[in-house]
Amino acid sequence: MARRRRRPPAMRAPSAKGSKGVMAQLQKMQDEMAQAQDSLAEERLTVTAGGGAITIIITGDERIESVEIDPDLLDPEEQEMLQDMLVAAFNQAVEQVKELTSTRMGSLTAGLGLPGLAGLGL
Repeated sequence: MARRRRRPPAMRAPSAKGSKGVMAQLQKMQDEMAQAQDSLAEERLTVTAGGGAITIIITGDERIESVEIDPDLLDPEEQEMLQDMLVAAFNQAVEQVKELTSTRMGSLTAGLGLPGLAGLGL
């Protein structure tokens, strides 16, 4: 008669008791993530480009609040340079918000051992 091998713990179906614990943990994580997202919306990042000639204030939920431009850049002959600096400043601001979001949300999902969450920026 063939011996039946037991599955490793990671491959076993969760028990009802274990499922309740996992569900409670997931609900707690969902609540914490919602709080973190609300907190991020309140964050403000100030980003400069062109040696401080352009200043952008962006929120943690990627909304531009203000753009300040050094008056010397408003010369019509400098239009192309101004446009290039604005693009660089916006991209830098969005990248900084993504890093902030990844840091905040990553701390919530760390230790769960759920594959694929790291790649989602959570």
